[in-house]
Amino acid sequence: MKKSGLITAILMLCLLTACSEKEPWINLIKKDLSAWEQLNGTAPYKLEDGVVIGTTVTASPNSFLCTKEKYGDFILEFETWFDPQMNSGVQFRSESRPDYQNGRVHGYQVELDPSPRAWSGGIYDEARRGWLYTLDKNPMGQKALKVGEWNHYRVEAIGNSIRTWVNGVPCADLLDDMTPSGLIALQVHSIGNDSTRAGLEVKWRNIRIMTEELEKYRKPETKEIPQVNYLSNVLSEREAEEGWKLLFDGKTTDGWINAKSGKFPENGWEIVDGTLTFNPEAKQPGGGGDIVTTEKFRNFELSVDFKYVEGGNSGIKYFIDIERDKGAMASIGCEYQILDDRNHPDAKMGIAGNRTLAGLYDLIAPKNKRDNGFGQWSRAVIIVNGNKVQHWLNGFMTVEYERGSDSWRELVAASKFSRFKGFGEAEEGRILLQDHGDRVWFKNIKIREL
Repeated sequence: MKKSGLITAILMLCLLTACSEKEPWINLIKKDLSAWEQLNGTAPYKLEDGVVIGTTVTASPNSFLCTKEKYGDFILEFETWFDPQMNSGVQFRSESRPDYQNGRVHGYQVELDPSPRAWSGGIYDEARRGWLYTLDKNPMGQKALKVGEWNHYRVEAIGNSIRTWVNGVPCADLLDDMTPSGLIALQVHSIGNDSTRAGLEVKWRNIRIMTEELEKYRKPETKEIPQVNYLSNVLSEREAEEGWKLLFDGKTTDGWINAKSGKFPENGWEIVDGTLTFNPEAKQPGGGGDIVTTEKFRNFELSVDFKYVEGGNSGIKYFIDIERDKGAMASIGCEYQILDDRNHPDAKMGIAGNRTLAGLYDLIAPKNKRDNGFGQWSRAVIIVNGNKVQHWLNGFMTVEYERGSDSWRELVAASKFSRFKGFGEAEEGRILLQDHGDRVWFKNIKIREL
């Protein structure tokens, strides 16, 4: 065979091979909606020329058009158009069970959000934990959605990794293992009784899913956007690279001591199912008490998952100096308040809510608070960079202040801490978990120095 003929044959073989490697996509919309069922609300859905159309109605809870089949690991793609006046989403790895809120659909949702906050592509845990991944720290993702146009979405749920894209722009990078499989559902969000918003439409087309050869077709890892990790007491590879370290490994109390005695309490504090918990029923004379880290920190980002009982009270304190402040004063410091605002009387004390959940105790009341309530896990984040401090709760910033400023000292002077000279202005200090006499659980306690 001549050389030119050989080259032609090779090219033809390559072309045929490429054509035969068809990506293993499965279309979820066929000729009708027989593979789907509607749950919860009464918003109507219809199929027109391959497009699913959902329409808002009054006096209905959230409506969901759900797949009858459940999916575990997958890559999901779809296109969507929705009225700029409405909110919607697509559920995945979701469930509907009689024993959970009478069959209410709950689970992961990729957000469709045309509002000014621009969180399309974020991940919301419907009817469960609330926001898991907001786009506050992803300005590139906030600009991805084209309001009033068709938009392309991609969701990769592989193992405990969940990532999303809108129009090819990375939006969310979440690690979570609460639900390994479940339904896919198209949401029409409730509009309550607002008749002015009745008749708004949300549309979906080209809905397809891939469940095979996922490693081959998944997108490469990117560090362009933050990664949020909800895996219990485990650091991801990326977190380790970014300097995060665990302050609690889920198994031991290493790195923690009683704020007064210098030793970890013999009772009161327990390790239960990977959580560090204060149990008042297990506390005996001389046990329990506030516990602090053996290390001191100056500039840091601290992340802590917590859960409290009905009527519970606790707190996370920082800039604690047990060497300077002895005895009863050993626990004095800035406090991220943990409180059941609905059921504890302290919520009504202080000034204008400055003793409520996620606030700076007795100093600054929280804003934008998203409370999951007692018996549910929430995430506290405290960021200290120089004198600038922020409190976050479940993805929302609730407090921002500057230590040492004139306004700071005015706040302290009007508070119960006025008698402590230089309160909150230490250059470094320990982290404290409070024994306030009520049961409280902590996990995923991690920190990185800035």
